[in-house]
Amino acid sequence: MNFVHQTELPAGTAYEQHIFDTGNVPTREGLHDFFNGLCWMRFPFTKQRLNQLQAAEIAKAGGVGQLRGPVRDALTLFDENAALLQAPQALWDALLEREWKRLFVDLRPLWAQARVVLVGHALMEKLVTPYKSITAHVLRVPVPHDLGDDMGAWDAWLAGQLNAEVLATKPFTPLPVLGVPGWWSANEDARFYDDATVFRPIRPQG
Repeated sequence: MNFVHQTELPAGTAYEQHIFDTGNVPTREGLHDFFNGLCWMRFPFTKQRLNQLQAAEIAKAGGVGQLRGPVRDALTLFDENAALLQAPQALWDALLEREWKRLFVDLRPLWAQARVVLVGHALMEKLVTPYKSITAHVLRVPVPHDLGDDMGAWDAWLAGQLNAEVLATKPFTPLPVLGVPGWWSANEDARFYDDATVFRPIRPQG
């Protein structure tokens, strides 16, 4: 992929379609597109896969249209705000149940065996000026431990996980990232997690 100035995006042409057709990524000045460029360099297979899926959905709809549809919505959410988690099963269980005190206080020592990796470039931009409620959308598929910390292997694995059928289900779970041990000094106080406006329980069904 090549990075080109935003002015090279022709009027009336969808951003995702232009990337798919030309291999050029229109880029503006500013942190948002800066982090997008970093993501392209760190996760090239994943970013290319996201673009392929966007282009396929645009073609299926006969153009961009006013409504993105569930797959394009999920693709955009992933591209902007996704994170990956490699962690012991106990952390995963607590995260999926949104048992925040258990996740971050009771099981805190287990975070030494975990790794959170950000994929969404808008998420990275928010963290430049951090605030407590910044929340990532974690893909509900654990990163295999045998990948270690090889980001090239993470990228290839992740690209292989992404397809329209999976994304249409919005396979994400929320994670207030500044609650992750070591990410913000304020979370060393267990009372940090008492804020129910950020650390929200699962909504009752029905």
